[in-house]
Amino acid sequence: MSEQQPKSENRGRPTTEEFRAFVATGWAPRGSEPPARAEVVPYAATRRAAVSARFPGERLVIPAGGLKVRSNDTDYVFRPHSAFAHLTGLGADREPDAILVLEPRDGGGHEPVLYFRPLADRDTDEFFGDARYGEFWVGARPTLADIEAELEISARHIDEFGDAVAKDLGTVAVRVVRDADPEIAAQIDRARESMGGQESQQEAQRESERASQQDSQQQADEELAAFLSHLRMVKDAWEIEEMRAAIAATHRGFEAVIADLPEAVRRGRGERWVEGVFGLHARHQGNGVGYDSICASGDHANTLHWIRNTGEVHEGDLLLLDAGVEVDSLFTADVTRTLPVSGTFSEAQRTIYDAVLAAQQAGIAAVKPGNTFSDIHAAAIRVIAEHLHEWGLLPEGVGVEETLDTEHGQYHRRWMVHGTSHHLGLDVHDCALATREQYMDAELAPGMILTVEPGLYFKADDELAPAEFRGTGVRIEDDVLVTATGCENLSAAMPRTAGEVEAWIADIWARDSESRRGGR
Repeated sequence: MSEQQPKSENRGRPTTEEFRAFVATGWAPRGSEPPARAEVVPYAATRRAAVSARFPGERLVIPAGGLKVRSNDTDYVFRPHSAFAHLTGLGADREPDAILVLEPRDGGGHEPVLYFRPLADRDTDEFFGDARYGEFWVGARPTLADIEAELEISARHIDEFGDAVAKDLGTVAVRVVRDADPEIAAQIDRARESMGGQESQQEAQRESERASQQDSQQQADEELAAFLSHLRMVKDAWEIEEMRAAIAATHRGFEAVIADLPEAVRRGRGERWVEGVFGLHARHQGNGVGYDSICASGDHANTLHWIRNTGEVHEGDLLLLDAGVEVDSLFTADVTRTLPVSGTFSEAQRTIYDAVLAAQQAGIAAVKPGNTFSDIHAAAIRVIAEHLHEWGLLPEGVGVEETLDTEHGQYHRRWMVHGTSHHLGLDVHDCALATREQYMDAELAPGMILTVEPGLYFKADDELAPAEFRGTGVRIEDDVLVTATGCENLSAAMPRTAGEVEAWIADIWARDSESRRGGR
């Protein structure tokens, strides 16, 4: 990439008034057609209305977050904070440093106002000289009018934010999503302290009282962040369609990996090859991967978060591929399939695979309104425990009920350590700030989307496991929508049974071979 504008003065490029005038002229007029109204507009408005009802009369500040330095003078690709994306509908790479403010109206409710850095005129220094924000360097941004047409909310220049957020600060309560942009949170804190300092001189307010106020404000901000996180737990119709698109793209990515499994074996560093193939399709069909892909072959599958992807892929291995495409709206799939690299499972591999599949089927069957989120894990883990007991792997005298006893058992967790499910949406582990009562102990409701993903992991050096099991890890994961009468497996089009997986691989290889012959 070209070198960005240096940040240190000693490396600056000298310019003249004549040169700046030259750069500012000779450009064709910009197009004047405003963007179309985004499909998400009515859904985002409904979400904001729920927030407004929960925090009446308060000024609510939801930043998108800013650019983050990757190294020296290069930044990471920008991704807005999930709460900001949810309430505005702005997705991939949209509007770094923007801030959504829900401003309380006198008659009740809130007016949404988006503060951001709009497109600068070509006669400004920013246009040519600002390597971080300038159009010449990073491309054009929308104008204020563009955002208002696209999102149907008020738009203001980011430079107006400071005065707006400090207005009536002594009488209007302000909450901010602090982790979205710590600099914005600090700016609001300084404004509060400035007002508090005057009051302190007038009333001799003690330091301990100020500390108590800070703690109270921190708690208020955390309540806002938690509410916005929990708000995403039940998806609306637009969100569900975005999830369907993410899962369909993920399906295509998995099929591309399967087609290239022989190349992953042949070329060496096969896990990297798998990661690259899936990443290619994720980037082409969406914004990219929703999380670092786990491309774990052989014993690496027994490391739950194996994202190094530095290993070989060998014939006879199982490849555990845990990956998801994040579409441009930032909704992400999260699917795992365990694939026999040679095209067929060995007897021992199939034994383990079938046990995991049975556990997953039990977990999916538990996904229905009225059951709790924790019922899914309970159903799946019972099947895991039954198989481990049947195989004689639990300690002597420990049966299924004993190991499922959360107080004294849990011996099965040596081979299945993680939870079976999590909510899914804008974040791969969505709604993470919800309380236990809102999450683990909550009843399932139509519109929730969650994963069901049991596994069994037998490390190569596990001397308590049968020799033929060692070095084998299996996980099967699908994305499931809770419906009024039960559930819909959104990723059901991706084969799951051992026989179906083998046929899937054989069919893709046959089609790929035919395609290659036809291309000669």
